[in-house]
Amino acid sequence: MQSNVRDHVLFASPKDESERFSVAGACVRKLGIKFPALVDGFDNRVEAAYTGWPDRLYLIAPGGRVLYKSKPGPFGFDPDDLATAIRQNIK
Repeated sequence: MQSNVRDHVLFASPKDESERFSVAGACVRKLGIKFPALVDGFDNRVEAAYTGWPDRLYLIAPGGRVLYKSKPGPFGFDPDDLATAIRQNIK
């Protein structure tokens, strides 16, 4: 939670989908995220399917097959492992 305060990404829970998209956009901008970010619906269907909480890095193949899944983040992230997975799967 302290890192959220430090990074200015501490928000109240969104009350509707519009607020959820707004919060996600603010996080992307404030954290300088340079890759596409997707927003789960209020049913958290994607989080449930992929065990994305608290956060994870995934490499998804065309067609939806999971090629790489990190340990829970942010401390379980290993960018070198993800880079290796990307190199191994680029044809």
